[in-house]
Amino acid sequence: MELDRRDFVLSAAALTLGAPACAAQRGDGKLGYAIVGLGSYGLGMIIPQFKNCEHSRLAAVVSGDPAKARRVADEHGLPARSIYSYADFDRIRDNPDVDIVYVCLPNAMHAEYTIRAARAGKHVMCEKPMAVSVAEAESMIAACRQAKRKLMIGYRCHFEPFNLEAMRLAHTGAAGKIRYVRSEHGFVQGDPSRWRLKRALSGGGSLMDMGVYSLQAARYMTGEEPVAVTARESTDRSDPRFREVEDMIEWTLEFPSGALAGCQSMYSANQNRILLMGDKGRIELEPATRYEGNRMWTGKDGREQAVSPPPGPARTQFAGQLDHLVQCVRTGAEPIVSGEEGLRDMRIVEAIYRSAREGRTIRLDGRA
Repeated sequence: MELDRRDFVLSAAALTLGAPACAAQRGDGKLGYAIVGLGSYGLGMIIPQFKNCEHSRLAAVVSGDPAKARRVADEHGLPARSIYSYADFDRIRDNPDVDIVYVCLPNAMHAEYTIRAARAGKHVMCEKPMAVSVAEAESMIAACRQAKRKLMIGYRCHFEPFNLEAMRLAHTGAAGKIRYVRSEHGFVQGDPSRWRLKRALSGGGSLMDMGVYSLQAARYMTGEEPVAVTARESTDRSDPRFREVEDMIEWTLEFPSGALAGCQSMYSANQNRILLMGDKGRIELEPATRYEGNRMWTGKDGREQAVSPPPGPARTQFAGQLDHLVQCVRTGAEPIVSGEEGLRDMRIVEAIYRSAREGRTIRLDGRA
């Protein structure tokens, strides 16, 4: 599949970082990652994070742009044998330096490269959303299980200090009995040519991108699985950005405890917020899920108490997730955000789309 190369631009920030010595040459015992997809996320966000990792290192790169791949490999001290194209990706099975493959590709390519990586004998970190359908997600889980390889989904907020503290407070009753969660995520998509606005590559619009943050927050803040969803969409189809995918979609989740979650995703406005309300108080994050600069408050009916960054390891959410999978590989434990977690989200995403399309509530608990 031909990628939209304009969205896979070389990150200037990454190029300004000093090239570290190759971890393999240092003999530090770290497990090696191959980054598949040298776009703005894989190159600009993930690769620079290895300097913050205790147990992970960059071992290989995979790209459809040979010149870019060589440039990145040289920048990070990787040998020529650690450079792969999409066509010869399967050769990675013969590289003992690579323990884990991190799939940072457009959504529609997640299943293919996860399955190929597992068949090559490598553990897999796959970006969210896990896939573009429940069927694809199930095939990814099956391939990794058959190969006896770990599969983890890149839900970085499970390693972000404020989100972790918000979960702890919510689950220990700091706000009392949870009654309602509001979770809104969006940004302005400006370029109609970007792959995220092409259904064949993205699988959908804002729901498949920012909506996953809203959905995840509703689930991890309540600590429950929803039993029903009601959704509606609002999209201006005359806007060239939204000829193939949705702009704004909102949905309400019902939980077994009686709590509700009002969620929203959009590609025409900037929003990044999580608000939990209980019978004794509230917990609020805004911005809630950014790469950095998140903030948090607690209070009875407002932002009465700012919460400082909670104590923890001096590493970023990205380094935390990279190292977590390494530890799971070493100990045999299941990742806290496993393939099954991604599959649960995909089932709800399909129900959200169905509810918006059919204009009715969709049960998620098997009840009529």
